[in-house]
Amino acid sequence: MTVDLGALPEWDLSDLYPSPDSQRLAEDLDAAEAGAKAFHQSYAGQLAGLDGTRFGAAIAEYERLSEIMGRAMSYAQLWYAGNVTDPERGRFFQGISERITTISTQTLFFTLEINRLDDDVLAAKLGAPAASRYAPWLRDVRVFRPHQLSDDLERLLHEKSVAGRAAWTRLFDETMGRLRFPLGDAMLTSAEVLNLMSDGDGATRKAAAQSLGAVLGENAPLFALVTNTLAKDKEIEDTWRHYPSPQSYRNLSNQVEDAVVDALVAAVKGCYEQLSHRYYRLKARWFGSDQLDYWDRNAPLPDADERSWTWPQARDCVLGAYNRFSPELAAVGGKFFADAWIDAPVRPGKSPGAFAHPTVPSAHPYLLVNFLGKTRDVMTLAHELGHGCHQVLAAGQGALMADTPLTLAETASVFGEMLTFQALLAEETDPLRRKALLAGKVEDMLNTVVRQVAFYDFERQLHAERRAGELSPDRIGAIWMQVQGESLGPALRFHDEYRHFWSYIPHFVHSPFYVYAYAFGDCLVNSLYSVYRAGTPGFERAYLDLLKAGGTLRHKELLQPFGLDASDPKFWRQGLDVVVGFIDELEGM
Repeated sequence: MTVDLGALPEWDLSDLYPSPDSQRLAEDLDAAEAGAKAFHQSYAGQLAGLDGTRFGAAIAEYERLSEIMGRAMSYAQLWYAGNVTDPERGRFFQGISERITTISTQTLFFTLEINRLDDDVLAAKLGAPAASRYAPWLRDVRVFRPHQLSDDLERLLHEKSVAGRAAWTRLFDETMGRLRFPLGDAMLTSAEVLNLMSDGDGATRKAAAQSLGAVLGENAPLFALVTNTLAKDKEIEDTWRHYPSPQSYRNLSNQVEDAVVDALVAAVKGCYEQLSHRYYRLKARWFGSDQLDYWDRNAPLPDADERSWTWPQARDCVLGAYNRFSPELAAVGGKFFADAWIDAPVRPGKSPGAFAHPTVPSAHPYLLVNFLGKTRDVMTLAHELGHGCHQVLAAGQGALMADTPLTLAETASVFGEMLTFQALLAEETDPLRRKALLAGKVEDMLNTVVRQVAFYDFERQLHAERRAGELSPDRIGAIWMQVQGESLGPALRFHDEYRHFWSYIPHFVHSPFYVYAYAFGDCLVNSLYSVYRAGTPGFERAYLDLLKAGGTLRHKELLQPFGLDASDPKFWRQGLDVVVGFIDELEGM
């Protein structure tokens, strides 16, 4: 049955460029090319001799060029995401990627040369206001100083990236975009078939899961080749750069210490029994069984009356929840709906899942969702809108310092989800609907915390084994099944086709070891929300200041106003106890 979702918005990319063949885009690319060559001529080999004022001016020019190139690249990525199966869009995306790579080769020297400056030389330059403004950016650039290669090697890796990792990533995206999953007389996209795995009808869930597994299994050799190639590529570069582990680069780029990540992972794995194992036992009992088939993991509760949402209802729900917390935050969020910054319909070829793309500070972010009218889609909208609001508020930091590390990038998104969930829960008086809401939130949190830490564990094992040789699709599937069984527990029954489900997870391809950032963000927000609910004076202003800081502050500095410290093991337990409390409440119903 087709549900009327209301008029679903499609984004208007003209705020970036009017069209792929627009004169403005061509002029910007030409200007960036000329500016990059002039920048190279002016500053290459000269940084050590610049005074602080001229050094600051050089960084400002580097930022200006980065903004131009970022705008063009963002447009190409977003236009391509609208239909990754369209050969013309793929050709355009690849063409822009290659042009930007060529242009940025002229500016590549800049950060390399900055990292060759002695600490005392750099400190002297930072005495000038023009340079000191960029101190946070310089701090983050120099984190990678011990892992920097020679200029020639860095240039080679940079120029080859479009024919290496980027090309394999594109192959993955286009393959996933073209796959169709048979169900009855229909041929579904991955977004559509995944959506049916939370359908109210058990037979539909089973058929969708088996179709997904069968098609992924048919394509497992290709996905295994992509995975093996990218893991080997990473190993080679990590070895040259002397990273101690496959996840070391990600931790450095996330501005988080290895010990903090290890403490998070250990805390979550230590709570598997109290979290996922206990919840799925409880859910199996609700279904009248000792075990659930894996396709029932996200099933609506047997007695639940699943609500369908129109787009206007979802918009009003999310913005209303934001507004009750902060009218300023809701006003920022409202612009996404008023100004066509969101693409919501499910379309053949459209990138699956959801994301928020920050583009550049002189423009604005765009959101992509695949809205099908479920409560989970409302929560996804709340999540991505949080990202978008964060990106808008941080834009004042400029192109070099607006972006946050991935661990903190999840703060506003997960907080937005929590605001929306608590608003829904507070308004629901029907006991069965309230139980369903609470169960849905627990499942989302398990997906965010337990499942993502399990994904991280899967990646660690896969990359470690890849160093001894290529892994077969069966071996990758075996690692997947072992990790899933350990994390989700004995109350779930995994069938053979489930061993292929690793292959549709895009983060393994796009951003290796990204996934723990979701668990980091969820536990952080749980602790942060506890501070908010305690009525801490000035919380709203402190929270908005956190978002506006962008990438200028580290997690310790950002959390200090709230009395929180992510390096304290108790911090993670405090966040996990929120989920434990929700499960306690469900057990008592």
